[in-house]
Amino acid sequence: MSDELLLTFRSPPLPFFVESNRKTYLPGEEHPNRTNIGVFDLLFVHQGNLHICEGKRKWSLGAGSVLLLRPDRQHYSWKPCEEETVFDWIHFQTVSDWEETEEGQPGTVRGDYYTYAIRLPKHMRLSYPDEAKLIFAQLHEAARNSSHGAFWERQQRFLHLLQMLDEGWRTDAAKASVSVAERAAAYLKLHYRSIISNSMLSDALQLHTNYITRSMSEVFGCTPQQYLLFYRLDQAKLLLIKTDWPIARIAEETGFRQTPHFSRLFAAHTGMPPLKFRKRFTS
Repeated sequence: MSDELLLTFRSPPLPFFVESNRKTYLPGEEHPNRTNIGVFDLLFVHQGNLHICEGKRKWSLGAGSVLLLRPDRQHYSWKPCEEETVFDWIHFQTVSDWEETEEGQPGTVRGDYYTYAIRLPKHMRLSYPDEAKLIFAQLHEAARNSSHGAFWERQQRFLHLLQMLDEGWRTDAAKASVSVAERAAAYLKLHYRSIISNSMLSDALQLHTNYITRSMSEVFGCTPQQYLLFYRLDQAKLLLIKTDWPIARIAEETGFRQTPHFSRLFAAHTGMPPLKFRKRFTS
């Protein structure tokens, strides 16, 4: 059975740190059997081999390996350690949407114009173990400290670790369609005030239009032009609330060349014309 699994978290809100520590098993000792512990369990092995199961999947984790266990499954050892094994563990939780998918399968948790999809591999071997060891050591130290400032330190250290895992996966092994969709989205958001055709986007990314469209449909659930339209309309909403600019200027600032066309699209998207939308939020 393949263990190429990916866990995706929509953020904000960000996943948050609960507790952490370092554990050593001597030869013959093994990880305890636990079920539905209610928190994610992130394991990082320093030395030795840790033999872990989650449901019917099993792993032998060597030095430098990371495994992310779900909060709603049974975790247990499938055989004792053969040598002294040292590993770090972190418990964390999230109140945002999350899911686990097989790599290559489209998920339902996606980032959009303002949120970000944190994607973490279920199992990976780090190419930067020394940096990870330092962050884990700093987390353990902050976890033992009960001061007010320690709360902020451990949350920041934990988010740094998540960022490192997320970016490392995207750099080294990210599914191509995810990378393409996010590059396309970044380009559209940067240039949304200008006219952007599919051919222009294709030239900017040096990829075929059909491939970009397929990737964005898989990752964001919409085509590049739909994504651009939704982003422009969301920017228009912000300007209607934050400024007293006339509708014509807002249309121009958000990439629409004709005011009547903007007003029709805005009404179709929100259920009301721009001026009525503005009146809802102004006295």
